[in-house]
Amino acid sequence: MNIREQLQHLWPGARPKDWPLQVIPRTSWAEQRPTYRDAQPAIIDGALQRARQRPTGNWFVFAGSADVRAGRPFGARVAGVEVVAWRDRAGRLCVGPRSCPHLGADLATGTVHGGTLICRWHGLALDGHSREFGWTPLPSHDDGTLAWVRLDNVGGEAPLDKPVIPARPIGDTVAAVARMAGVCEPADIIANRLDPWHGAWFHPYSFTRLEVLTTPTEDVDRFLVAVTFRMGPVGVPVVAEFSCPEARTIVMRIVDGEGTGSTVETHATPIGSGPDGRPRTAVLEATIAHSDRPGFRRAARAAPLITPLMRLAANRLWRDDLAYAERRYRVRAGLG
Repeated sequence: MNIREQLQHLWPGARPKDWPLQVIPRTSWAEQRPTYRDAQPAIIDGALQRARQRPTGNWFVFAGSADVRAGRPFGARVAGVEVVAWRDRAGRLCVGPRSCPHLGADLATGTVHGGTLICRWHGLALDGHSREFGWTPLPSHDDGTLAWVRLDNVGGEAPLDKPVIPARPIGDTVAAVARMAGVCEPADIIANRLDPWHGAWFHPYSFTRLEVLTTPTEDVDRFLVAVTFRMGPVGVPVVAEFSCPEARTIVMRIVDGEGTGSTVETHATPIGSGPDGRPRTAVLEATIAHSDRPGFRRAARAAPLITPLMRLAANRLWRDDLAYAERRYRVRAGLG
């Protein structure tokens, strides 16, 4: 049975590309079909272990591209390393150690003038591309949606020239990046996403009529999921695939239905230990929406009005999913 036939079986009469909105029948949350028998720990753990073996090249997402603005530095902590990022005169991303090599001032509190980062304490100037006064820039990459830094000393892998970036939709898109942090490790974030069965139970305000069509195998390592995105009394039925291109990233891609080609990239970036000695992990989620409908181009022009709503929706989901990931960490660590 192909994807289209599976859609027709799940939603008789539905033709998502022609009529994207479907009325959702009124059902009680408690009357859903239980999914715990299908959500076998061995399936989730197997997919997670295969994902953790995929190379990252020591690249870490640390911000949305739009968060690193011209004229001001941006500070972040990645895998216990304090970094500072800014834009040079040409708008290129520059990243390096956050501590000034002179007396240790926080360079994230400095000033960017003409693309040069200037320390506020004594005026030491860094162009971001050359080694100066013992300060050495770090490899960085801006893919247009996300900003990356390569940390070979903590990554421990063979370095790659560029990060592993999933395929993204071509044409008109609207992109938004949300960020949240929790007390857990990156594997707990990825494991959350490798459990699609929790969607309609844990997020009934966003998902309904969820059916896992295929589960990962060694040969085809992805989930294929039919689900309806809920918008009040109506919803948009789609089929989505979930896959991990590298160890700290999981991608949901719509493969049939409205918005085919749209992706949600979830990147789990270790921050380091908190004051309690427990790990902190940042979730940076890039939602890249696409549609072939003629009206989408007009929507793309209204991106400044739409992207805050996209971030709000992602943050709402991750408030719940971080509770899941944090609980998973506590259970694993014997703290539950």
